[in-house]
Amino acid sequence: MNDTGYWDMVAAEWHASHPQELWRRHSDTVNAGLLRRWLPEGRSNRILKTDAFDEAFGDGLYPLLASRSNATVALDISTSALHAARARHDGLAPCAADARVLPFAEDAFDVIVSISTLDHFTHGSDIALSLREMHRVLKPGGRLLLTLDNPLNPLIALRNTLPFRMVNRLGLVPYYVGATCGPRALRKIMREVGFELKEMTAVMHCPRVMAVPLASLLSRHTAVHTQHQVLNVWMVLERLATWPTRFLTGHFVAVLAVKSGALHESTPCG
Repeated sequence: MNDTGYWDMVAAEWHASHPQELWRRHSDTVNAGLLRRWLPEGRSNRILKTDAFDEAFGDGLYPLLASRSNATVALDISTSALHAARARHDGLAPCAADARVLPFAEDAFDVIVSISTLDHFTHGSDIALSLREMHRVLKPGGRLLLTLDNPLNPLIALRNTLPFRMVNRLGLVPYYVGATCGPRALRKIMREVGFELKEMTAVMHCPRVMAVPLASLLSRHTAVHTQHQVLNVWMVLERLATWPTRFLTGHFVAVLAVKSGALHESTPCG
């Protein structure tokens, strides 16, 4: 789903209720750890982040990205999320646009960070289209750091078989989730687009369906010290990323890729 009105509504609801604060801190910590491994050494000139949701409702990844770049641009289809992110982070440059049609010149960015952005489209072909656009606006040798919902995780696979309205009403997902790519399909499409895959793993190994409601409960009824202890336990579970079973336990497939070669005809993700 790529409707501005819908995502503005989601942003407004989150702004009013501030849900999942403890879980978002865990999510930011996991993603920041991944980025510290995969961002280039030193400072990049320009970094593009393909959403502003994390930065709209917390620190998100902006402090880390700002420390590694001369300019950080946040792209989002929701103007409400962009306004909220800009209010929190003065140095963040907002851009209201669709990830499938990036409003930037070729070779405009050194790095693109796309954290669970492209798994909110209805069709897999939109993932392929967005990746082609990212390839276009990256400089030669530029890096793409990407995460998508992992369909090999049994909980994700089950969720994806159920109607969105049902899982939304049950509180299993707070907003629309759509098509995604597993490791094999993602390797294929990125190669066809022209990316050289450097590393692929899985992240977020704490079972989200149980952890999110637990985090909400802890945020309301426990001391900060207790919350920190729970966060530490959840981070221990990230060691599962080193296991052969990582694509069965990780919520997201994570990819580091580099722009290389020419653009080829690509097939959509399935």
